[in-house]
Amino acid sequence: MAERVKLEIAANALESALAAQAGGADRVELCENLGEGGCTPSYGTLALARERLSIPLYVLIRPRGGDFVYSPAEWEAMRRDIALCVRLGCDGVVIGALTAGGEIDAEGCASLVAAAGPLGVTFHRAFDSVPDPQHALEQIIALGCERVLTSGQAAGAPQGAAAIAAARAQAAGRLSVMAGAGLTVDNVAELVRRTGVGEVHASAKAFQAGQGSSDLPGLEGGYWRTDANQVRALRARLDEIAANQA
Repeated sequence: MAERVKLEIAANALESALAAQAGGADRVELCENLGEGGCTPSYGTLALARERLSIPLYVLIRPRGGDFVYSPAEWEAMRRDIALCVRLGCDGVVIGALTAGGEIDAEGCASLVAAAGPLGVTFHRAFDSVPDPQHALEQIIALGCERVLTSGQAAGAPQGAAAIAAARAQAAGRLSVMAGAGLTVDNVAELVRRTGVGEVHASAKAFQAGQGSSDLPGLEGGYWRTDANQVRALRARLDEIAANQA
């Protein structure tokens, strides 16, 4: 049977992480504020997720939305957040930072990798903003990251499939190239076929109406959460790929 494609879910809250696990995800990337591309979750969310998840837990280390060029204070905050992840027994962290010129901030990222110690390290989609992806990929490999998340420098992974396939060929097994952004049950099989990736990343979220109501902007009561049924459907579609290739 063909190798099973792993499914990572970007979970924006504790309930999302639990839904991802219930739906059959292989790994959770825990964050908050997905609308801003994701930020580091709170201590309480981290601690409870570590207690209640039996699947691998990776934590996004990003102090704010916006660009990936950070101040000295933000670098210190990221190192402290990573130290907390180590203490809580998380499985890995997700990092990424750039210089003002748009290159990988190799020195800064090396300090984050060092802080992670025994934890696994994923480099996030800051990679998709660099001017020279081939050079950047070599830098990420040199940092010791075990994977890079990418949409192939496109708005979504389906549009960037050719670049994702090229990154995977360049990596040649030195790290995993994980495709993410815009993946659904309807397009994930074609994406895997075109790229050959062994890991995919999705949020699988659905809008929750909430139980309260308000006329104030931003306080309407609704919110987005990972949906276990969507995760289950993605997992089933990925398993179909393996079965068809057997």
